[in-house]
Amino acid sequence: MTTATPHTFPTDFLWGGATAANQIEGAYNEGGKGLSIQDVMPHGITTPRADGPTDDNLKQVAIDFYHRYAEDIALFAEMGFKTFRFSIAWSRIFPLGDETEPNEEGLAFYDRVIDECEKHGIAPLVTISHYETPLHLADTYDGWVNRDLIGFYERYARVLFARYGARVKYWLTFNEINSVLHAPLLSGGINTPKDQLTKTDLYQAVHNELVASALATKAARELAPTAQVGCMILAMPAYPLSPDPDDVFAALTTERTNLAFGDIHVRGEYPGYYLRSLRDQGVELVITDEERALLKEYTVDFVSFSYYVSVAETADVSQRVVGEGNIFPGVRNPTLKASEWGWQIDPVGLRTVLNQFWDRWQKPLFIVENGLGAKDELITVNGRKTVIDDYRIAYLNDHLVQVGEALADGVDVMGFTPWGCIDLVSASTAQMSKRYGFIYVDRNDDGTGTLDRFKKKSFGWYAEVIESNGASLSR
Repeated sequence: MTTATPHTFPTDFLWGGATAANQIEGAYNEGGKGLSIQDVMPHGITTPRADGPTDDNLKQVAIDFYHRYAEDIALFAEMGFKTFRFSIAWSRIFPLGDETEPNEEGLAFYDRVIDECEKHGIAPLVTISHYETPLHLADTYDGWVNRDLIGFYERYARVLFARYGARVKYWLTFNEINSVLHAPLLSGGINTPKDQLTKTDLYQAVHNELVASALATKAARELAPTAQVGCMILAMPAYPLSPDPDDVFAALTTERTNLAFGDIHVRGEYPGYYLRSLRDQGVELVITDEERALLKEYTVDFVSFSYYVSVAETADVSQRVVGEGNIFPGVRNPTLKASEWGWQIDPVGLRTVLNQFWDRWQKPLFIVENGLGAKDELITVNGRKTVIDDYRIAYLNDHLVQVGEALADGVDVMGFTPWGCIDLVSASTAQMSKRYGFIYVDRNDDGTGTLDRFKKKSFGWYAEVIESNGASLSR
């Protein structure tokens, strides 16, 4: 890592933005694409799945990146992006997920996306699986509960590395892999409702994904030897609600539900506290000696993570009032403010996470999601439509200042790709009105709108941050 000065980030810092195919592409039934779980989740994780695609599912069109990718990537380049994180829709490459031959039309689409990135000098950062399990795998196999998915995923990953490995340097195997514990259908393509899943089925799905991640890393070593493969976990520091030792240990226990995934990806084996948790829950996993060897040999090159919130924890069940709108465990922290959706805002928590992860794993870290979901108002200023999103600027500024502090602490941070760099359909609620982007997309929760793009105030702010390499941040 290049050394940072007190006022700038490393010269090779990867500034950019992050998206997911199901939330931006649209064209859900074009180009030979099969259905994914997202096509039957019209309201995100807030309601049960539908039997098939429905007209109220905004993801069918999303923001039409499938047809407008060149325009959007040019806007990213205008901001100065060094990298662009996007995912490949598994069902564009293997429409059912269990075929033996890929869909060429789907592969060609991502060739064109990568072409545009290269045209503008933007390094692709590709997520192989980002909440987009083919629907056939959910309906026929019950998703990652079934060990057959390991082989299907490995075949899919090998096709990607063979096709794009010489052009894509940075890869992530699974988005927020630990989220399968909280949202089994969204994260693991598991069709069985969460309240009907056994603990053994749920944790077997976790194990199957971890093995598949190791096999993808193995495939990259063989087919794309210059590439770097990272894991991606949901980071969420947990603070004790009080100094009571029982609260302190409750916070540690909550944090370990996330840390275990990094421990396994980096160290290549299950930590003792995780194994005890499985024993205490009566979980017995099917793990072969070959799988143990795979996990140990094919560890990741870097650790990437999303960071939006921190939580508080307590051993006192009478105080367990979960924060509004959160899909996260833990309890509300009385010292923090929250977003419109109840996500508590904690910039210092990002510095805490960066230091914790670096101390724990000594692997380069990549912040691949961070941002503020908010309701934006499109207005006209000097004859141009825009959004005055000072609240988003303040949120990102304060978090980036803490990234700078972590760099000064000696943490190796590769880059920063804030979530939803262009407005997209929310994963949790499937709304358009929960906006994250620097670019406003004219589409409403009822599906109306022109899909025209407009630069928000934050667009120019982020461009200046990148151009100055962080020197323009307000400290």
